[in-house]
Amino acid sequence: MIDSKILVIGCEEWCSFKTLNIPAIKARIDSGAKTSSIQAVNIKRFKKGREDWVSFEINPIKDNLSISIQCQSPILSTRTVKSSTGVSEKRYVIKAPITIGDFTYEIELTLANRDGMDFRMLLGREAMINRYLVNPSKQYLMGEISENEIESMYSYLIHAKSGLKIGLLASDKNLYSNKRLMEAGRARGHEMHFYNIQQCYMSLDTNTPEVRYRGGKILDDLDAIIPRIRPSMTFYGCALLRQFIATGTYCLNSDTSISESRDKLFSTQLFSANNIHIPITGFAKSPLDTKDMISMVGGAPLVIKLLQSAQGKGVVLAETDKAAESVINAFKSLQANILVQEFVKEAAGKDLRCFVVNGKVVAAIERTASKGEFRSNIHMGGSAKKVKITAEERRLAIKASRILNLAVAGVDIIRSNKGPLLLEVNSSPGLEGIETTTGKDIANEMIIAIEKKLKYSKEYK
Repeated sequence: MIDSKILVIGCEEWCSFKTLNIPAIKARIDSGAKTSSIQAVNIKRFKKGREDWVSFEINPIKDNLSISIQCQSPILSTRTVKSSTGVSEKRYVIKAPITIGDFTYEIELTLANRDGMDFRMLLGREAMINRYLVNPSKQYLMGEISENEIESMYSYLIHAKSGLKIGLLASDKNLYSNKRLMEAGRARGHEMHFYNIQQCYMSLDTNTPEVRYRGGKILDDLDAIIPRIRPSMTFYGCALLRQFIATGTYCLNSDTSISESRDKLFSTQLFSANNIHIPITGFAKSPLDTKDMISMVGGAPLVIKLLQSAQGKGVVLAETDKAAESVINAFKSLQANILVQEFVKEAAGKDLRCFVVNGKVVAAIERTASKGEFRSNIHMGGSAKKVKITAEERRLAIKASRILNLAVAGVDIIRSNKGPLLLEVNSSPGLEGIETTTGKDIANEMIIAIEKKLKYSKEYK
């Protein structure tokens, strides 16, 4: 028999926090989680009198970062919580009265970056004990809120925007990185447009160079372009960037920087010439040189890389000299250009991804390869954790991005017995892995980089 005082709620419900000035936020009801949590960014601890307080921002509506609420609260405690990715992290705990339907009571909340989650809030079992039973097949038993009602509730935070006109040049508007950049730009008051690379074309005219889009729209009024060019579109994408530059549009990364970063031989030679430490690397054309080249890089195991490849594709680990010789000669017979590189055993399948924006490392993670794999790429099953890099590693990442003149770069570094070694530099680094792992708003940093370059200082709200 169910206690009449216990309410039945759905697996999703709307709730509000009057003391945090949140009239409505959608919550996932999860009895498997002990503690409730709420989305929070820009979390900063500070003193108010003798008490420890925390300030933070909440974006209560998913996919609308323009609605941002500034909050402050005393810190109740800190708690180690295991995230959905399996990573344990320390979070601040606060108390706040929650309203669900007509019922208001106080709960504990951990502050967590939930930008990658479907819900801005999670209601855990501590907040449900002796209050609710959950019907997992139902939603919003405590009341639904329409989009019009939400807009009305948050109308005081919605301002007319007047900012830069920024184009995102990419192939898939639904990718996490592209969606985040569009959101971040709009949140800072800019007019954001997505342009599919394949649907752009050019008029090569000395007097009036043009870039046109899908049916003849002339793209002549953009302040900036954010290029996110997939490897297969490098040639055409860089041609488009040259055309945008010719029309006076600022490109966050230039065509030259992108094409040079994707030529592994050229960029490796640049790094070597600029005293950047890299794994011992060999390059040859004739099969007659294969054995000596293998010996030159220290013998097997060794890594063989196609010059035109990205995201760990076209990278092979050869365990023995014989296997290395076979693979190298097979690639040469196909007229493929390859690099042969020493395998740094002590790295133990780990590397560092340093995200550089405007000459500053804004975030860093350590990636670990999955069992049986030597490539640490997250999309290939690798895992990631937040890491504190050394001053030497930070200098290496910044220097590598500057050599290629990249305003935005993902710099990959391994730790060896000889110190940090540069693996490669990615000119269109993905945001999902590093944002979800570190909790940092990298997309916002990229938009700020454009503002600084264009000396845009207009106040936005």
